[in-house]
Amino acid sequence: MHQSTIDPQEVAKFEAMAAEWWDPNGKFKPLHMLNPCRLDYITSQIAAEFGRDLSAERPFEGLRLLDIGCGGGLLSEPMARLGATVVGADAAAGNLPVAQLHAEKSGLVIDYRHTAAESLAEAGEQFDVVLNMEVVEHVSDPLGYMTACQMLLKPGGLMIASTINRNPKSYMMAIVGAEVIMRWLPKGTHEWKKFITPDELYALIEKAGLSPVDRKGFVFNPVLWTWSLSARDLSVNYVTASTKPS
Repeated sequence: MHQSTIDPQEVAKFEAMAAEWWDPNGKFKPLHMLNPCRLDYITSQIAAEFGRDLSAERPFEGLRLLDIGCGGGLLSEPMARLGATVVGADAAAGNLPVAQLHAEKSGLVIDYRHTAAESLAEAGEQFDVVLNMEVVEHVSDPLGYMTACQMLLKPGGLMIASTINRNPKSYMMAIVGAEVIMRWLPKGTHEWKKFITPDELYALIEKAGLSPVDRKGFVFNPVLWTWSLSARDLSVNYVTASTKPS
């Protein structure tokens, strides 16, 4: 039997917010604001890795994609619209009816499952792309979790993983700013000690058997109230791309 890296307390936090996934002004407002920037990075990395033309109608046709920690489907849905065959997996059962209902209303076919990365890996599931966005800071064993993600990739596959850096600035922005001052997230959503530096994440990725190929920062501009990608500023939110050797 596999060792699960699911942290029940972390799951409970997100289940409590499940009904608000698609409310752009609700508990997930920060994700809705960040989502265009995340999608820009994800789509450009997939297109580059698999030689796809993003101006085509369904550029990701034929690619099988796993959105692990899919929540309400904020990334699963655009990936399905772009033609990918999408499996959305989440450890929080309460998220899935919300995701399924929204996908059905949107006329999208997405295979949502209440499961963990380790269970999917144990079942021998394989994907061209694994989206692993804002999950690694919520698991009990980051290396075990990353290893499961590596097993889920086909040789030559691509994993995109994002998380939050661990430093005084990230504490002020992600916890004091987002949870206390702006009240975008309930207090206790994040634990600063579970945040992961870019170098630590690269080390985890390499130990899991993947090759890091890129990393960028997601930078929030409080004046313009927008997010953008940065090649230099990885001080708070950041994203990485890595491939499985073929």
